[in-house]
Amino acid sequence: MDTTWEKILEMCNRFSTVTYENLTKIIRYAETGSSSSALLLDDSFQNDVDAWMGGGTCFSMTWFVYQELLELGLSPKLWMGHKRKERNIHCALYLPYEGKEFLFDPGYLIFDPLEIPRAFLVGENVTVYPLVPNAVRLVRQKDLLELWTGSLQGNMKLRFEFEMCGVSETEFRKYWQESFDREMMTYPVLNRLDRERGIQYYFQKGNLMIRDKDGSRMEKIEREQQGTVLSEIFNLSPELIEKALFVLDKKK
Repeated sequence: MDTTWEKILEMCNRFSTVTYENLTKIIRYAETGSSSSALLLDDSFQNDVDAWMGGGTCFSMTWFVYQELLELGLSPKLWMGHKRKERNIHCALYLPYEGKEFLFDPGYLIFDPLEIPRAFLVGENVTVYPLVPNAVRLVRQKDLLELWTGSLQGNMKLRFEFEMCGVSETEFRKYWQESFDREMMTYPVLNRLDRERGIQYYFQKGNLMIRDKDGSRMEKIEREQQGTVLSEIFNLSPELIEKALFVLDKKK
């Protein structure tokens, strides 16, 4: 009996506890002074979730899952995500498996492999997944896939567009290196999903958003409280958080 799919689901479930965060990325870039050197220090290259300093951004998380799928003898494809005029600012994975196509997007806290709707000769094909707290809508137009998220009861927003042809590992690493100089590296960004309780925690620029099935609320976290508060919410050490905040404070 083939247990490959069970192994995929087990890997996704195990990985779902990892926090999306750019703090380790900020620290490594400051310590090495080089995006290429900082990239090579990323924990995802060791491919051991338990040894990670904290978490990672979409590049780290996608690269980890990519390696895991390769080790299972599968043929995943690296995808780059585009948002309006901004290109190659996000990444995800495509996996063909037993006649079906799947999207993996751990960098957007989607830890379930989502089946991609088949392409129509004309028009678009749509599939909606009622995930909690953020529902997902996949819109397929031939070789272009749109990722929408939001509330089933309210408006859903277009997050990214993926060209299904994918990119090579060399291209992926190039975009990964370029990400070290993006604007989001000038402030802390943390994102974690509590799958059991259906709660998302998102922190950016001093503001903490907490989202569940009933909606969202925002809280301001003052600088002197961030080390302690963020440590408890995002399962990161206070020392790591303070180290990254110190790096950012020096640049102000």
